[in-house]
Amino acid sequence: MTTTIGYARASSEDQDCTIQVDALKAAGCATVRAEKRSGTSLKGREELQTVLDFLREGDTLMVTRIDRLARSVKDLEDIVGTIRSKGAHLQATEQPIDTSSAAGIAFLQMLGVFAQFETALRKERQAEGIAKAKAAGVYKGRKPTVPVEDVRRLRAEGVTPTQISKQLRIARASVYRALEDAS
Repeated sequence: MTTTIGYARASSEDQDCTIQVDALKAAGCATVRAEKRSGTSLKGREELQTVLDFLREGDTLMVTRIDRLARSVKDLEDIVGTIRSKGAHLQATEQPIDTSSAAGIAFLQMLGVFAQFETALRKERQAEGIAKAKAAGVYKGRKPTVPVEDVRRLRAEGVTPTQISKQLRIARASVYRALEDAS
């Protein structure tokens, strides 16, 4: 017996998967797994891994859109390769993707390229915004987490970097970075 398994993903904790889950159930998914993780990496996506591990020959993994599965062509190819190796297929409810057909595979690959392009554009826009904010004196970056002055004072008093890291409860690398910035 073949199974259709749904996978839903939201990028952050403040986003919701409910619309995706409802759409996947309406499309006939027997099981739907959802998680809130970034799609720019496969790292830490336990629900996706569970679904991929569970797939059997003839099963279908269904998503609403391909960008819910991956944001890079390489990750998408890896996921599709895993699905294929199990004799399963990939479908999307909102896009004409069905890896059981040549046209579906071609469309999948095109969408993967666009998803990766969109991620690159987003990063580019973010970097531009930060540069403009810095130029306007608005962007200060995140607040320092290492008490740089304390590190320098303790070092001047002859305390070793290892002792400083233990005393201030910070990484030894942070101690060296703070001392390096002073030079």
